[in-house]
Amino acid sequence: MNFENILIDQKENLAFITINRPAKLNALNAFTIEELHIAFKKLDEDPRVKAIIITGSGEKAFVAGADISEFANYSIEEGTELARKGQEILFSYVQNLGTPVIAAINGFALGGGLELAMAAHFRVASSNAKMGLPEVSLGVIPGYGGTQRLPQLVGKGKAMEMIMTANMISAEEAKECGLVNYVVELEELLPLCEKLAIKITRNSSVAIAAAIKAINANYTNCVNGYSVEIEQFGVSFGTNDFKEGTTAFLEKRKPNFE
Repeated sequence: MNFENILIDQKENLAFITINRPAKLNALNAFTIEELHIAFKKLDEDPRVKAIIITGSGEKAFVAGADISEFANYSIEEGTELARKGQEILFSYVQNLGTPVIAAINGFALGGGLELAMAAHFRVASSNAKMGLPEVSLGVIPGYGGTQRLPQLVGKGKAMEMIMTANMISAEEAKECGLVNYVVELEELLPLCEKLAIKITRNSSVAIAAAIKAINANYTNCVNGYSVEIEQFGVSFGTNDFKEGTTAFLEKRKPNFE
Protein backbone atom coordinates (compact mmCIF):
# COMPACT_ATOMS: atom_id res chain seq x y z
CA MET A 1 0.00 0.00 0.00
CA ASN A 2 1.43 3.34 -1.08
CA PHE A 3 0.20 6.52 0.60
CA GLU A 4 1.18 10.17 0.62
CA ASN A 5 0.65 11.07 4.29
CA ILE A 6 0.92 7.76 6.12
CA LEU A 7 3.42 4.91 6.29
CA ILE A 8 2.52 1.23 6.66
CA ASP A 9 4.83 -1.46 7.98
CA GLN A 10 4.02 -5.10 8.67
CA LYS A 11 5.92 -7.41 10.97
CA GLU A 12 4.59 -10.96 11.17
CA ASN A 13 1.02 -10.60 12.52
CA LEU A 14 1.41 -6.91 13.42
CA ALA A 15 0.79 -3.81 11.33
CA PHE A 16 2.13 -0.34 12.09
CA ILE A 17 0.49 2.83 10.77
CA THR A 18 2.53 6.03 11.07
CA ILE A 19 0.92 9.38 10.31
CA ASN A 20 3.67 11.13 8.41
CA ARG A 21 3.14 14.91 8.16
CA PRO A 22 6.01 16.09 10.41
CA ALA A 23 5.99 19.65 9.05
CA LYS A 24 2.36 19.94 10.24
CA LEU A 25 2.97 17.96 13.46
CA ASN A 26 0.96 15.17 11.79
CA ALA A 27 -2.23 17.26 11.75
CA LEU A 28 -5.23 15.52 10.23
CA ASN A 29 -6.64 16.90 6.99
CA ALA A 30 -9.40 15.36 4.88
CA PHE A 31 -6.93 13.59 2.60
CA THR A 32 -5.08 11.99 5.53
CA ILE A 33 -8.38 10.85 7.05
CA GLU A 34 -9.27 9.20 3.73
CA GLU A 35 -5.88 7.48 3.57
CA LEU A 36 -6.24 6.24 7.15
CA HIS A 37 -9.67 4.81 6.34
CA ILE A 38 -8.28 2.90 3.37
CA ALA A 39 -5.33 1.62 5.41
CA PHE A 40 -7.46 0.43 8.32
CA LYS A 41 -9.92 -1.23 5.96
CA LYS A 42 -7.24 -3.11 4.03
CA LEU A 43 -5.40 -4.20 7.17
CA ASP A 44 -8.63 -5.35 8.81
CA GLU A 45 -9.38 -7.45 5.74
CA ASP A 46 -5.90 -9.04 5.77
CA PRO A 47 -6.13 -12.34 7.69
CA ARG A 48 -2.42 -12.13 8.52
CA VAL A 49 -2.90 -8.94 10.57
CA LYS A 50 -4.03 -9.61 14.13
CA ALA A 51 -3.25 -6.23 15.72
CA ILE A 52 -2.58 -2.68 14.54
CA ILE A 53 -0.41 -0.02 16.22
CA ILE A 54 -0.92 3.60 15.16
CA THR A 55 1.53 6.40 15.94
CA GLY A 56 2.88 9.68 14.58
CA SER A 57 6.19 10.38 12.89
CA GLY A 58 8.95 12.08 14.84
CA GLU A 59 9.22 12.72 18.55
CA LYS A 60 7.00 15.79 18.95
CA ALA A 61 3.49 14.70 18.05
CA PHE A 62 1.13 11.79 17.64
CA VAL A 63 -1.34 14.14 15.95
CA ALA A 64 -1.37 17.79 17.00
CA GLY A 65 -4.97 18.27 15.89
CA ALA A 66 -6.99 18.83 12.76
CA ASP A 67 -5.70 21.00 9.93
CA ILE A 68 -7.57 24.20 10.87
CA SER A 69 -6.61 26.00 7.66
CA GLU A 70 -8.70 23.50 5.75
CA PHE A 71 -12.04 24.32 7.39
CA ALA A 72 -11.66 27.84 8.83
CA ASN A 73 -14.18 29.25 6.30
CA TYR A 74 -16.67 26.37 6.30
CA SER A 75 -20.41 26.98 6.48
CA ILE A 76 -22.76 25.27 8.96
CA GLU A 77 -23.59 22.64 6.36
CA GLU A 78 -19.94 22.03 5.50
CA GLY A 79 -18.97 21.79 9.18
CA THR A 80 -21.74 19.29 9.83
CA GLU A 81 -20.66 17.15 6.89
CA LEU A 82 -17.00 17.36 7.99
CA ALA A 83 -17.85 15.85 11.39
CA ARG A 84 -20.32 13.31 10.01
CA LYS A 85 -17.99 11.96 7.34
CA GLY A 86 -14.92 11.95 9.60
CA GLN A 87 -16.69 9.99 12.30
CA GLU A 88 -18.13 7.56 9.77
CA ILE A 89 -14.99 6.70 7.83
CA LEU A 90 -12.35 6.95 10.56
CA PHE A 91 -13.17 7.58 14.21
CA SER A 92 -16.23 5.36 14.69
CA TYR A 93 -14.81 3.03 12.05
CA VAL A 94 -11.66 2.44 14.12
CA GLN A 95 -13.63 2.05 17.35
CA ASN A 96 -15.71 -0.73 15.79
CA LEU A 97 -12.88 -2.40 13.88
CA GLY A 98 -12.66 -6.13 14.55
CA THR A 99 -8.86 -5.98 14.56
CA PRO A 100 -7.46 -4.55 17.83
CA VAL A 101 -5.94 -1.07 17.51
CA ILE A 102 -3.38 0.33 19.97
CA ALA A 103 -2.56 4.05 19.91
CA ALA A 104 1.10 4.81 20.65
CA ILE A 105 0.93 8.47 21.69
CA ASN A 106 4.35 10.00 21.06
CA GLY A 107 4.03 13.65 22.03
CA PHE A 108 1.10 15.98 21.41
CA ALA A 109 -2.35 14.42 20.94
CA LEU A 110 -4.68 17.38 20.64
CA GLY A 111 -8.15 17.85 19.20
CA GLY A 112 -8.65 15.37 16.38
CA GLY A 113 -5.42 13.67 17.43
CA LEU A 114 -6.74 12.82 20.86
CA GLU A 115 -10.06 11.84 19.31
CA LEU A 116 -8.23 9.40 17.04
CA ALA A 117 -6.29 7.98 20.00
CA MET A 118 -9.55 7.59 21.95
CA ALA A 119 -11.12 5.73 19.03
CA ALA A 120 -8.36 3.11 19.35
CA HIS A 121 -9.11 0.21 21.67
CA PHE A 122 -6.54 1.39 24.20
CA ARG A 123 -3.66 3.82 24.51
CA VAL A 124 0.00 3.90 25.59
CA ALA A 125 1.77 7.26 25.97
CA SER A 126 5.36 8.46 26.04
CA SER A 127 6.35 10.50 29.08
CA ASN A 128 6.58 13.67 26.98
CA ALA A 129 3.01 13.34 25.70
CA LYS A 130 0.46 16.12 26.18
CA MET A 131 -3.24 15.55 25.59
CA GLY A 132 -6.25 17.81 25.30
CA LEU A 133 -9.32 18.96 23.41
CA PRO A 134 -8.75 22.70 22.80
CA GLU A 135 -11.64 23.20 20.36
CA VAL A 136 -13.64 25.67 22.49
CA SER A 137 -10.69 28.08 22.32
CA LEU A 138 -11.44 28.23 18.58
CA GLY A 139 -15.17 28.76 19.06
CA VAL A 140 -16.13 25.20 18.15
CA ILE A 141 -16.52 21.88 20.00
CA PRO A 142 -14.87 18.49 19.47
CA GLY A 143 -16.53 17.02 16.39
CA TYR A 144 -14.89 13.64 15.92
CA GLY A 145 -16.41 11.92 18.94
CA GLY A 146 -14.51 13.76 21.68
CA THR A 147 -17.59 14.80 23.69
CA GLN A 148 -18.69 11.16 23.80
CA ARG A 149 -15.51 9.10 24.18
CA LEU A 150 -13.70 11.33 26.69
CA PRO A 151 -16.45 11.04 29.37
CA GLN A 152 -16.55 7.28 28.79
CA LEU A 153 -12.84 7.05 29.56
CA VAL A 154 -12.27 9.66 32.29
CA GLY A 155 -15.74 10.35 33.68
CA LYS A 156 -18.15 13.21 33.07
CA GLY A 157 -16.65 15.71 35.50
CA LYS A 158 -13.07 15.40 34.26
CA ALA A 159 -14.24 15.48 30.64
CA MET A 160 -16.25 18.64 31.29
CA GLU A 161 -13.19 20.27 32.87
CA MET A 162 -10.84 19.29 30.03
CA ILE A 163 -13.21 20.40 27.29
CA MET A 164 -14.37 23.66 28.93
CA THR A 165 -10.90 24.82 30.00
CA ALA A 166 -9.23 23.60 26.76
CA ASN A 167 -6.26 22.65 28.97
CA MET A 168 -3.70 20.03 28.10
CA ILE A 169 -2.85 17.30 30.58
CA SER A 170 0.41 15.41 30.99
CA ALA A 171 0.91 11.74 30.27
CA GLU A 172 0.94 10.94 33.99
CA GLU A 173 -2.31 12.85 34.53
CA ALA A 174 -3.80 10.95 31.59
CA LYS A 175 -2.82 7.67 33.20
CA GLU A 176 -4.26 8.70 36.57
CA CYS A 177 -7.66 9.44 35.05
CA GLY A 178 -7.76 6.35 32.85
CA LEU A 179 -7.19 8.02 29.50
CA VAL A 180 -4.06 5.94 28.83
CA ASN A 181 -3.06 2.51 30.15
CA TYR A 182 0.70 2.99 30.41
CA VAL A 183 3.30 5.76 30.37
CA VAL A 184 6.88 4.96 29.33
CA GLU A 185 9.92 6.80 28.04
CA LEU A 186 9.76 7.61 24.34
CA GLU A 187 12.28 4.97 23.33
CA GLU A 188 10.21 2.32 25.13
CA LEU A 189 6.87 3.33 23.57
CA LEU A 190 6.76 1.20 20.44
CA PRO A 191 8.51 -1.80 22.07
CA LEU A 192 5.85 -1.88 24.81
CA CYS A 193 3.03 -1.51 22.29
CA GLU A 194 4.54 -4.30 20.25
CA LYS A 195 4.86 -6.51 23.34
CA LEU A 196 1.19 -5.95 24.18
CA ALA A 197 0.16 -6.54 20.56
CA ILE A 198 2.06 -9.84 20.43
CA LYS A 199 0.17 -11.01 23.51
CA ILE A 200 -3.06 -10.15 21.72
CA THR A 201 -2.06 -12.08 18.59
CA ARG A 202 -1.67 -15.27 20.62
CA ASN A 203 -5.38 -15.28 21.37
CA SER A 204 -8.39 -15.94 19.16
CA SER A 205 -8.93 -13.12 16.68
CA VAL A 206 -12.53 -14.26 16.25
CA ALA A 207 -13.19 -14.06 19.99
CA ILE A 208 -11.43 -10.69 20.26
CA ALA A 209 -13.59 -9.20 17.50
CA ALA A 210 -16.68 -10.49 19.31
CA ALA A 211 -15.46 -8.98 22.59
CA ILE A 212 -14.89 -5.60 20.93
CA LYS A 213 -18.44 -5.69 19.58
CA ALA A 214 -19.89 -6.57 22.99
CA ILE A 215 -17.87 -3.96 24.90
CA ASN A 216 -18.77 -1.20 22.43
CA ALA A 217 -22.45 -2.11 22.66
CA ASN A 218 -22.53 -0.85 26.24
CA TYR A 219 -21.78 2.65 24.94
CA THR A 220 -24.33 2.63 22.11
CA ASN A 221 -27.68 4.30 22.63
CA CYS A 222 -30.71 1.99 22.84
CA VAL A 223 -28.53 -1.14 22.74
CA ASN A 224 -28.47 -3.63 25.61
CA GLY A 225 -24.80 -4.52 26.02
CA TYR A 226 -25.63 -7.62 28.06
CA SER A 227 -27.81 -8.95 25.25
CA VAL A 228 -25.02 -8.41 22.72
CA GLU A 229 -22.58 -10.18 25.05
CA ILE A 230 -24.92 -13.16 25.38
CA GLU A 231 -25.38 -13.29 21.60
CA GLN A 232 -21.64 -13.08 20.87
CA PHE A 233 -20.87 -15.62 23.58
CA GLY A 234 -23.26 -18.07 21.95
CA VAL A 235 -21.91 -17.42 18.45
CA SER A 236 -18.40 -18.23 19.72
CA PHE A 237 -19.47 -21.83 20.31
CA GLY A 238 -19.85 -22.32 16.55
CA THR A 239 -16.34 -21.14 15.64
CA ASN A 240 -13.25 -23.19 14.84
CA ASP A 241 -11.31 -21.08 17.35
CA PHE A 242 -13.61 -22.23 20.16
CA LYS A 243 -13.08 -25.86 19.20
CA GLU A 244 -9.31 -25.37 18.99
CA GLY A 245 -9.10 -23.36 22.21
CA THR A 246 -11.09 -25.82 24.33
CA THR A 247 -9.40 -28.85 22.78
CA ALA A 248 -5.95 -27.35 23.45
CA PHE A 249 -6.91 -26.61 27.05
CA LEU A 250 -8.10 -30.17 27.63
CA GLU A 251 -5.01 -31.58 25.92
CA LYS A 252 -2.77 -29.29 28.02
CA ARG A 253 -1.15 -27.58 25.02
CA LYS A 254 -1.08 -24.09 23.55
CA PRO A 255 -3.85 -23.39 21.03
CA ASN A 256 -3.05 -22.91 17.37
CA PHE A 257 -5.63 -20.39 16.22
CA GLU A 258 -6.20 -19.75 12.52
